[in-house]
Amino acid sequence: MLRLVPTPLGNLEDITLRALEALRSADVILCEDTRVTKQLLSLLSERHHIDFGHKTFIAVHEHNQKAFLHKITPEFFAQEVVYVSDAGMPGISDPGAELVRYAQEHGIAYEVLPGPSAAVTAFVASGFECVRFAFYGFLPHKGAQRQRELKKALAEDKCVVLYESPHRLLKLLEELSDLAPKRTLFLAKELTKRYEEFFKDSAANLYERFRNVTIKGEWVVVIDKNEAQASTLTLSVDDILRLPLPKKELAKMLAQVSDKSVKEWYAILTKD
Repeated sequence: MLRLVPTPLGNLEDITLRALEALRSADVILCEDTRVTKQLLSLLSERHHIDFGHKTFIAVHEHNQKAFLHKITPEFFAQEVVYVSDAGMPGISDPGAELVRYAQEHGIAYEVLPGPSAAVTAFVASGFECVRFAFYGFLPHKGAQRQRELKKALAEDKCVVLYESPHRLLKLLEELSDLAPKRTLFLAKELTKRYEEFFKDSAANLYERFRNVTIKGEWVVVIDKNEAQASTLTLSVDDILRLPLPKKELAKMLAQVSDKSVKEWYAILTKD
C-alpha cells in the first residue's frame, strides 16, 4: 500500500489524525529529505505522545525518483509505504506524481490524504474575486522561457499562484513591475509559521517596498487576473468552425485559441 501524506507547512497543529495514523503504521517512509522527516516525527511524537516505532527512511526526491522506481519491484509496496515531501502536499511542486503513476501502472493500491497546501491557502487568503486559479509552481530561473511564462501568467483570465524563493522574489517583483506595474499582487510569507505576513498592493508599489529590504522566508505569490482578458468574449474551436468565413481567416482565428499553428489549421481545413 502507498499513501501520500501531506505534512504541516510550519504549524505542527495542522497535522491531521489520518496523517498521524499513516505515519505511525508505516513500515517505510519515503521522503525528500530524511533529516527533515525524522525531525518532524520527533516533534510530533513529543507533541502528541505517539510512539512511531522503528521506520525505514529512504530519500526520494526530484533528482533520484526515476532511478529509485527503476530499482524496486511492485512487491516493495506489499508493506505499508508512506511518501511525504518536506512540507505541504506531495505532488504540488514536490515529487509524488512519479510514485502515483508507478502505482497506477502496476495495480498498486494507493491513497492520497488531504491536508495543507501553500497554493490553496495563499489563494484563499488573497481575497481576489477569482472563481478559478492557475497554479504555475516555480517559474524557470532565467532566460526567454521565464519571460514567456511570466507573460503567459499575466495574460490569464484567472488568478495565478506561484512559488518563489527569497533570493529571487525581488527579481520577480521587478519583472512584474516592468510588465504590469498596476496589476495587484498578493504575497504570503512563511504561511502558518510564527512570522507569517501578508502583503497586497500593485506590482510597482511592492517592488518599491521590497527593493531595499533583506528578503527571507518562503513565499507564495498570487497575481490577480487580467481584467481585460477576463472581460473579453472568447470563442471555442467549435464556435469558430461554424463561422461562415474563408478558410484562411478561420485558420488564423483557430490558431489564436489552440496550440496549433495557422499552417496546421489551414491544412486541416483544406484536407477534404
